Amino acid sequence: MGQRENSANSPATVAFIDIAGFSAIADVYGDAAALDVLEVFESMVRDALSGYEPPIKWIGDEAMLSFPEPDTAIKVLGPLLEACRKESRLPLTRAGLNHGPVIYRAGDLFGSTVNIAARIAALASPGQLLATQPIAEAAVTRGILVRDLGMVALRSVTGEVPLYEIELAPSADPAWIDPVCKMHAPYSSYRRAAPEGPWFCSPRCEEAYRRSPQTYEVPR
Repeated sequence: MGQRENSANSPATVAFIDIAGFSAIADVYGDAAALDVLEVFESMVRDALSGYEPPIKWIGDEAMLSFPEPDTAIKVLGPLLEACRKESRLPLTRAGLNHGPVIYRAGDLFGSTVNIAARIAALASPGQLLATQPIAEAAVTRGILVRDLGMVALRSVTGEVPLYEIELAPSADPAWIDPVCKMHAPYSSYRRAAPEGPWFCSPRCEEAYRRSPQTYEVPR
């Protein structure tokens, strides 16, 4: 599908997807390791979008995507997020979706629909997809598990927005999320570093957390 140019108030489902632990991977393991993770993620996004519009743009490790309607977004993102969960080289992803009028200009998207989608993605926890009602309704129609989170305040957005968690991939168990790089276990080759406390994917993440646990606390 070709992208529309200079079209005002055209409806679209806007998605932002990023790698939850990307900055920590760069800090702890170095830029080369972070780039390797990003290339895996970019390749998986390209494969999932084959036959659809490519990403509107990449913002660091975050992909901004656009679909004509919520059902298409669900159909494309379901296999992508499932594949990301199964890819042992990737930390957990986060995603936020919103549907509404957008402005297409010079290959980019603008408007409050886009801004709200970005704010929703920033609110998502590792392994979580959050979305507004039109996307939730499309997911329910497909028999996908949806949880109503109620009215939620978003930064720089007037009023509260009804949000839903959509389980396109299995929910992540918080007990098995590395607090540093946001890798998720258990995989057969992983073991908990200690009987109590957080699980870490490696001694380097454990050491980074030991030095500065407040750095990796997730604000809620």
